[in-house]
Amino acid sequence: MLTRKQYELLMFVHERLKETGIPPSFDEMKDALDLRSKSGIHRLITALEERGFIRRLPNRARALEVLRLPDSVTPGLAAQSRAGTGNKGFAPAVIEGSLGKMRPVPPAEERAQVISVPVMGRIAAGTPIAAIQTYTHSIPVPIDLLSSGDHFALEVRGDSMIDAGILDGDTVVIKRSDSADTGDIVVALVDDEEATLKRLRKRGASIALEAANPAYETRIFGPDRVKVQGKLIGLIRRY
Repeated sequence: MLTRKQYELLMFVHERLKETGIPPSFDEMKDALDLRSKSGIHRLITALEERGFIRRLPNRARALEVLRLPDSVTPGLAAQSRAGTGNKGFAPAVIEGSLGKMRPVPPAEERAQVISVPVMGRIAAGTPIAAIQTYTHSIPVPIDLLSSGDHFALEVRGDSMIDAGILDGDTVVIKRSDSADTGDIVVALVDDEEATLKRLRKRGASIALEAANPAYETRIFGPDRVKVQGKLIGLIRRY
């Protein structure tokens, strides 16, 4: 997953290559990302190169090649960026979630406002299910919804958090963290086997996982049985 600045730089370079066939200068990149020095651009380029998104061409000044784009952008764009120019009428699309629905990508200034976040399977908000699964796909999430650090998303199954506005079928956005304050809605791993989405309450030396539905009882565990995996920071819902 890319940071906000890494994503913005990658898309800026891609758009410039598509428009002119010439990579932007370090000063142009610095100004576009509102950075104070070019050293920050060097660090971002190095990070993108290490992740396989761009390549610096040897023996050529300002020579950058975009190898691929984030999962939220169709693969055809990467090929177009390598060609340097493209069909002006080309309209890329984004795949959103497991439903595979397509929608037109907004203009570049709007597209830079989303980041691809990995969906790591399903989370129980009701009857317990197995622990968090592995990566299934990615979804675009507005940058304003995210904070610093790593994030992932989970598809909600169950109705135990309906009074908190979390419904079966929603996708929750989680900031990865191994700690939380009392009252936070968290992804909790119980006995290293069961992953659940609940409100965390600290009761002395014990930890309570509280549902937001009167049909479900609050469950209380010893602190060694519960591991916090992350905190809820946002929710995505389709109608």
